[in-house]
This record gives sequence, C-alpha cells and structure tokens, in this order.
Amino acid sequence: MSTCNPDWQNATFSFYRYVPSVAAAVIFCLLFLASTLVHFWQMYKTKTWFLGALVGGCFTEFIGYAARTASARQEPGCWRMMPYIIQSVFILLSPALFSASIYVILGRIVRLTDGESHILVKNRSITKIFVTGDLVCLFMQCAAGGLMGGSRAVPSLAQIGNGVVIASLILQLVWFAFFVVVAFMFHRSMRLVPTASANRPEIRWESYLRTLYTVSFLVMVRSLFRAIEFIEGTSSAIQRSEAYFYIFDALLMFLAVVYLHWKHPGEIGMLLRGEPAYTNGLELLGSKSKWSGLPKFSS
Repeated sequence: MSTCNPDWQNATFSFYRYVPSVAAAVIFCLLFLASTLVHFWQMYKTKTWFLGALVGGCFTEFIGYAARTASARQEPGCWRMMPYIIQSVFILLSPALFSASIYVILGRIVRLTDGESHILVKNRSITKIFVTGDLVCLFMQCAAGGLMGGSRAVPSLAQIGNGVVIASLILQLVWFAFFVVVAFMFHRSMRLVPTASANRPEIRWESYLRTLYTVSFLVMVRSLFRAIEFIEGTSSAIQRSEAYFYIFDALLMFLAVVYLHWKHPGEIGMLLRGEPAYTNGLELLGSKSKWSGLPKFSS
C-alpha cells in the first residue's frame, strides 16, 4: 500500500529524503548477484562449507538491492512499504553475515596453526561467542526494520526503530572491536612463539590474518557510518544525499566481498584436509584441484 505525499522532502516521516537512483540500485544488485555466484562456486570447489554465511551475506545484499530497485522505480513520495522494508532490513543485516564468516575463519586459522595456547578465547568457543553477539545485533536490526516500516501508521515507531538500529550498530562495533583485539593478540603471540605448524611454508597464516583485518576494517567503517547516519537523524546531510549511502555502505561491502574473492579463505579449509591450496582465490574459477601428500591437520 502506498500513500502519496507531494511534500515528502519536508514531511515528518518519509521513507527517503532523496529520489533513490534506479541505475545505482540495479548496478549493485547485479554486482552482488555476480559475487554470490562466484563465492558459491569458490565455496563448492574448495568444499569449505563454513563459508556459507559469506555466500548468504552476498545473497541478502542482492535481495536488498533488488528490492531497492523496485522501490526506486516508484514515484517519489509514493513509495510502497514492503520494498522499502525489504531493502532496509536486508542491506542492514548483510554485514552481520560477513562478520559471522570472519569469526569462523579465525577459528579455522587457530586450528590450522595448532595455536590454541595463543588465543585469548578457547578455539571451540570463538565461533559460539562472537556469532551469538552477531545474531543479537542481527535480530535487533530486523526488529528495527519492522518498526521503521510501520512508522507511517504510527510515527512514534520511527524513533523507537531508529534507537534500536543505533544500539545494534554500536553493539556490533564494540563486539567487532573486541574480536579484532583477540585476533591481534593471537597474531602477536604467534609471532613471538610460533608453533611448528605456523612455520610450515604452505601455511600463510599471517596473510590470512591480514585478510581478516582488511575485511574487518571495511565492515567497521560501514557500521560506524550507519550509526552516525541514524544518530544525526533525517535532517542531516547524510540522509538527504544518496551518495553517502553508496560510498560508505554499498561500495565498502562490495570491496570486502571482492577482496575475499582474491584472498579466498578456502585455502585454509583445503590445507586442513591436506590438499594443495591456491594462493590466489581467482585461480579457483578455472583450475582443477589436485591432491598432494600433505599431512592432514587435526580437526
């Protein structure tokens, strides 16, 4: 259902404070669809099913931008609620799935290097602790999207939803910062007293950690931007220009998934199974896997 408001730019409530770009939405919809297919293929080829959340995050970005395309095609001020809710929730929650992938990858790095004694949090608990925090943020953001979607009928819901989004983004930032500290302390400890597994030339554990740092930085900058966006409110320049959204959310998240195409974590899973690993994830798009006599690591 849509109700047109000719003065949508100055109205107390409006889904957008600008005319959303159809072209930009279509471009990122197609980019994330392509990334979903490539990440699925890389996951399938390396049999690293623990990267399912990464594929899922790319797919929810695709759904989000598909809904944003539908929303942008509507007449300004006459936007329908459902496409707006779908694009808002799916684009907001996708980075939480990327974060979950990063948490799982750290656990695999610890296992690969036999680095249990170097990690602040027990390896078996890394995924449980950090993914649980991630799920809390994800559920909060889903609830906030529902509240903000219903605020046309009950305007006060917009303020409640806005507050829930801000709280979830700040919690996500704090949780993610704690994770980076844990990863950095593991990195420092392992460099000071490396394990025998860490000294194996085929195990490029520092490269894997640098990949986590890079993707973590992109996700944190994006979350900080979205927190500032909601804190400043609808009258801010950020919410009145779509360019900020595409630069600090869409582009940053696309750079993160593209970087993971190149530095694909499937290498870790292959080494854990005793297979020869690819040092460039893009090789997975055309090369055939070969087995070697590498010893299998404990699981």
